[in-house]
Amino acid sequence: MGLREVAEADLGVILEDDVTGFGWAISVQDPSGNLESFKGFSDDIAQVIDPDTGQIVSGRIASVALRMSSLKAVGMRWPVGVADTTGKPWTVRFEDILGSPHCFKVAKSNPDRTIGLLTCILEKYRD
Repeated sequence: MGLREVAEADLGVILEDDVTGFGWAISVQDPSGNLESFKGFSDDIAQVIDPDTGQIVSGRIASVALRMSSLKAVGMRWPVGVADTTGKPWTVRFEDILGSPHCFKVAKSNPDRTIGLLTCILEKYRD
């Protein structure tokens, strides 16, 4: 087993293990309605840096990180941002640390094909 395969296996422990890793329940739904549950990393932060001024401002940025091999194992394509606002987007749901549920749409996805990590940048969404 090469170093990349070892790193991808370690990624599974880091992202999907909810005892010793960061594993957190995340649901992903494709535009046709297929829903799958995964363990991954999620964040939802209320302060961002204004790129024009470099100052910290109030805002919201959320993302999830998922293992690409887990998506492949259930036959799900990688979530992507859907520019067409008349159709259904890819959606992601997870609870915050206090148990409050949140729903987001995928704005952009960034696959790292070297280690097998998919990071999705999210926007708040009401369905």
